Amino acid sequence: MTRTFHLARLSKLAWRTRKITIVNKLSKLILAVVIADVAWVIFAGVTHFNPAMAFDFPKDAFSLSPNFFLGLGSAMLLSIYDYLGYYNVCFLGDEVKEPGKTVPRAIIISIVLVGVIYLVMNASIMGVMPWQQLVKGTNSAESHYVVSLMMERIYGSWAGSLATLLTMWTAFGSVFSLLLGYSRVPYAAALDGNFFRVFGRVHKEHKFPHVALLTLGFVGLLFCFLSLADVIAALVVIRIVIQFISQTVGLLIWRRRHPESPRPFKMWLYPVPAVISLLGFTFILFSRKGFSTQLHYAAFIFAAGVMVYFVRAFRKHEWPFQEMGEEDEAS
Repeated sequence: MTRTFHLARLSKLAWRTRKITIVNKLSKLILAVVIADVAWVIFAGVTHFNPAMAFDFPKDAFSLSPNFFLGLGSAMLLSIYDYLGYYNVCFLGDEVKEPGKTVPRAIIISIVLVGVIYLVMNASIMGVMPWQQLVKGTNSAESHYVVSLMMERIYGSWAGSLATLLTMWTAFGSVFSLLLGYSRVPYAAALDGNFFRVFGRVHKEHKFPHVALLTLGFVGLLFCFLSLADVIAALVVIRIVIQFISQTVGLLIWRRRHPESPRPFKMWLYPVPAVISLLGFTFILFSRKGFSTQLHYAAFIFAAGVMVYFVRAFRKHEWPFQEMGEEDEAS
């Protein structure tokens, strides 16, 4: 992972930036509190675990009915959202030492650790809070404050309040790390001439893409006024269509058309993981109730992106508007 992080912050009177060492210390503080929060939840659940409550599955829970697959698709959509940070290191590849080894290692380790934590935390909660109470409705307190209610049930009201504050801190830590990574996407695109040049600006003193960082922070702030469930569903579906599926198909085409190209990152058992990924993401897209709404959003953004690309390609005489001589030279 990167040794240092870069972040812009608000000063007392105006937009300024702190030294990288301050941001590095802040990131470590955030991580320490998040780990403590997760450890507390797991400890509380394990020490008060009720197996009869945790494994009290509803009738026909594992029967392979249409409702089973609809529920599986909805659950996997949320799981993808929970795991989205696993490849955040890829956006910082230019700032990583030995990216050919460090990036895959960071991805695999993060997936394994998050998977273990995810299962243990959910099992701990289910052993304290009955699932019948948690599925009362999307607008109920039980569905929004699961960890807080769990801690309040075990230790009292003070623990519920503390758990709420720690959960808010954890959410802040997630936004903090994602902003650091995703700010590099418009920055890199701007440097390549594929996005507005203003996003390619780098802070004169601290050398990080401050315009991209502040813009993403402002856009993220606007999304706070929308329904979280709608934002998560739209975000994941749009990303599956435009990024995950497109990247998988692009990889298969690229490996077939350019077998001579260098490959610093290797895929074990190729193309089996790519095919499984393609089938899995397709299943998640269509195995949910009301999936068509998010697909319309994704289709609109995809079509808009294609149109912008063709306009750009026409102006720069790139594919598919290359002259015959230019096409031969490029190939």
